[in-house]
Amino acid sequence: MAIRCKMRLENVFRQQWGGIKAFFLCYYDNTIPEDQRFQKATPSGTAEFVIDNPKAAEQLVIGEYYYVDFHPVSKPETQAA
Repeated sequence: MAIRCKMRLENVFRQQWGGIKAFFLCYYDNTIPEDQRFQKATPSGTAEFVIDNPKAAEQLVIGEYYYVDFHPVSKPETQAA
């Protein structure tokens, strides 16, 4: 089962070592039907990511919305000794 959140990028802080820290919030516009559905499922939440990939970081725009998806990861098979 997957979980999808819709989040808005609130702020980005440059790190001394060169990466960024991006702060996301669940923030919804009650006039948008999609936001109404997301608000019911995930009424509040925050996410914080440190990103050390310049190509990825340059795509993030403060105030824009992003989907954040969570998918279960299968456990790796253990190798026989």
